[in-house]
Amino acid sequence: MPKNKIHKGLSKRIRISKTGKVRHRSAYHKHLSSRKSAKRLRQLRQDRRVSGSEAKRFEKMLFRRLRGRNQPRMSMRRSPSPEQRREMKAAAKAAAND
Repeated sequence: MPKNKIHKGLSKRIRISKTGKVRHRSAYHKHLSSRKSAKRLRQLRQDRRVSGSEAKRFEKMLFRRLRGRNQPRMSMRRSPSPEQRREMKAAAKAAAND
C-alpha cells in the first residue's frame, strides 16, 4: 500500500504546537496597509489559531491529529504508552481467564 502524502502547500502555511493547536498567519496584512488603522494592523500581526472545524479538515490533509482553538486537550486521542499497553493486555487476559 502506498504512503499517504501530506498537503505540502498547507504544511508550509501553518505551524503546529506541541499541544496540537494550529497557528497560521492572518490575511489582509501584506499590502494596502495605509488605509487600515494602527490597531487593526497590530492585531493582524499576531498569529491566529484554527477553529475546530478547520482543524478537522486539516487533519485529513496532513494525516495527523490536531485540535482546534476551543477544543480541550483531552479531545485528542492519545496512543497508549508501552506500560499502558502491557496493563491493558494483562487486564484483557485476566478477564478472558475468568
